[in-house]
Amino acid sequence: MHVVRTGQELADLARELTGSNRLGGVLVPTMGALHEAHLALIRRAREVARRNDDPAGCVVSIFVNPAQFNERDDFERYPRPLEDDLATCERDGVCVVFAPAPDVVYPPGEPSPDFELPPIVTQPRLEDTARPGHFRGVNRVLHRLFELIAPRAAVFGEKDYQQLILARHVGRLKGVDVLGHPTVRAPDGLALSSRNVFLKGPLRQQALALSRSLIAASREPTPERAERAMNHVLREAGLTPDYAVVRDAQTLARQGPGVEQYRAVVAARVGVVRLLDNAPWPGWTMTT
Repeated sequence: MHVVRTGQELADLARELTGSNRLGGVLVPTMGALHEAHLALIRRAREVARRNDDPAGCVVSIFVNPAQFNERDDFERYPRPLEDDLATCERDGVCVVFAPAPDVVYPPGEPSPDFELPPIVTQPRLEDTARPGHFRGVNRVLHRLFELIAPRAAVFGEKDYQQLILARHVGRLKGVDVLGHPTVRAPDGLALSSRNVFLKGPLRQQALALSRSLIAASREPTPERAERAMNHVLREAGLTPDYAVVRDAQTLARQGPGVEQYRAVVAARVGVVRLLDNAPWPGWTMTT
């Protein structure tokens, strides 16, 4: 396994593996603190790379992106077990780990392009409203990672659904095929997240209301009734959701004529942890 930390090291490795300045490979972008959901993405990336006989194989980036955090405390307490993550990557057949410092991704003194944000992350009034500026930071880091690594494809989980659609937009601009992977869940139904380590005792039980709300929504015959069911489950658990809604799966716009697929999406804070979840609507059956 190759561990690289600078753009020059990436370029040198690209020439070694591919004979060009483009590393390629199938990228799994992460902020570290790897868990089973990341490993599912890595397995998918390895499969795609193998199918395409890509010399760079699976490439994992580990970078806690300061540009996408709204709260400084959240950024500071984000887990960073880098040595454990590197051991996990090596054990799971990752070919390249890119673990840059912030000044590699955002070189000081260089102008930082303000990439235009697509409507999917400015109009739905979901994460764009709950975390102002968050998607500007995500958009910025995806442009930079796709430029530095030049992957053939990238794999993202569906848990951050609005982010996945943004990644597909950036991928189209950069010539990267962005693949979604179904949300990976713990046996009790909680969507896996690096922040789940902060859910202890009763908070863990309270957090299960998010997946229960999606199950409740899946049983309702209309989006309006589904939304009422979601909010009822969350409030019964003592949670005040940032949102619990059913939207067009492609645009995340409010329901309207001509919608072919829907997505139920929910966000709520449990203690100091803000959790996201989503599922197709209707008729979703939770699998773990």
